Amino acid sequence: MKSFKIAIAATGLMLGTALATSVTAQESSYKPGPVWEVSGIDIMPGQFENYMDYLSSTWKKVQELGKAEGIVVDYHVLTTNNRRKGEPDMYLVVVYRDYQTIAQQEAFEKKVNAMMTQDRRKATVASAERGKMREQIGSSELQELVLK
Repeated sequence: MKSFKIAIAATGLMLGTALATSVTAQESSYKPGPVWEVSGIDIMPGQFENYMDYLSSTWKKVQELGKAEGIVVDYHVLTTNNRRKGEPDMYLVVVYRDYQTIAQQEAFEKKVNAMMTQDRRKATVASAERGKMREQIGSSELQELVLK
């Protein structure tokens, strides 16, 4: 009887080990993908064309520089159809290849400022000036999960 209990315990141990090995060896059904930044924008009355001018010039130049540097995968300007109360007028979407370190962010900021012939102070003032055209009402950072 004692050897029977030992045999059952050994069989259970082997079965448990086999199951644990097969569970840990199984690969995930997805892999982490690009990082999406989505900003909700409310446009001030009478400022739509002015804000679109900014987006099609300055904002687009920055995104194109990001693409050239391999940081930005894609970008989109989306308008909200049938907007409900509290929803933004538009969404600005930037798709990044991956998360960036602080050093990478600062290096890219320097390149943007050089391209725009500005420094951090001038960039801050310019952002405040755009406040006459729009209000950023929130943003989300999302990571795509690419299914295998």
